[in-house]
Amino acid sequence: MEKVLISGGAGFIGYHLTARLLSKGYKIHLLDNYFRGVNDRLLQELLNDKHVQLINADLLHGDIFNQLENNYTYIYHLAAVVGVQHVQKAPYSVLVKNVELSKNALAIAAIQNNLKRFIFTSTSEVYAGTLKNFGLDFPTPETTPLSVTGLQDNRTSYMLSKIYGEAMCLHSGVPVTIVRPHNFYGPRMGMSHVIPELLKKVYESEDGSLDVYSVDHKRTFCFINDAVEIMIMLAENSEAVGQSFNVGNQNNEITMVDLAKMIFEVVGKNIKINPLSATAGSVERRCPDMTKTQNLIGYQPKYTLREGLNRTFDWYRNNIFNRDEICAI
Repeated sequence: MEKVLISGGAGFIGYHLTARLLSKGYKIHLLDNYFRGVNDRLLQELLNDKHVQLINADLLHGDIFNQLENNYTYIYHLAAVVGVQHVQKAPYSVLVKNVELSKNALAIAAIQNNLKRFIFTSTSEVYAGTLKNFGLDFPTPETTPLSVTGLQDNRTSYMLSKIYGEAMCLHSGVPVTIVRPHNFYGPRMGMSHVIPELLKKVYESEDGSLDVYSVDHKRTFCFINDAVEIMIMLAENSEAVGQSFNVGNQNNEITMVDLAKMIFEVVGKNIKINPLSATAGSVERRCPDMTKTQNLIGYQPKYTLREGLNRTFDWYRNNIFNRDEICAI
């Protein structure tokens, strides 16, 4: 049975990735220190499976090498310091820790006996500097030259740490595949994201109006089941070695105001929108060109935005809004 190591495995993506890999017959080690992930009921249900093991440890600590094996076939490196609150308050820490996390993860990959792939999760933020400085094509292909925003800008720290991480991967000598996630959403993703935030506000709204920021900004969204399927297919495809891929949804670009209206329909409320100015640092558009990814693996998203929102709302209503359980950040 092939073994998989997932750093940051207790988080949103790690949980769904583990569930899918289990169905494919892998044995999985989850590495997490609960900085972002949580030890909730769903994670405990996964850990009840004899093929899943949680290693509660910090990838930043030097003794991590003594706690891991050297026979992993795949390593998914999801661990990172993310979130606006961290980027704004401690940009230096975000930059240094994310680089160190990637350095240690690659060092672990380098000592594996039969590693087929190291999957590095970058970010769609790598395109933000190019958008600001030169403009972007939409949908945006992976061949887009990367630029950074001002180095004095706190938000640059996260983007720069991921660009640096991509370069580390490509020069590491490890068989790597870089994925650039674009607006994943779904159950257990935490509350600090636009879709669960809007779902909660609408569900709890009693006055018939809702503040919506950045109303004319556009996004495409990728349901988590589609996202992890794409990631796994890229990991298992030999032609993906040494390449970067957008992972997301190219179709059904939607404005924030129309997203809010769709969420009104999903929740079943008739609410008036109070349009507000753009959130600081929010880019006007984000839409990945998925041609390269789709040509390689032949996968088309199976979940429409409406279906994904229905599934996400059902989960949050049953597990968070009405039960006040915890979920990943």
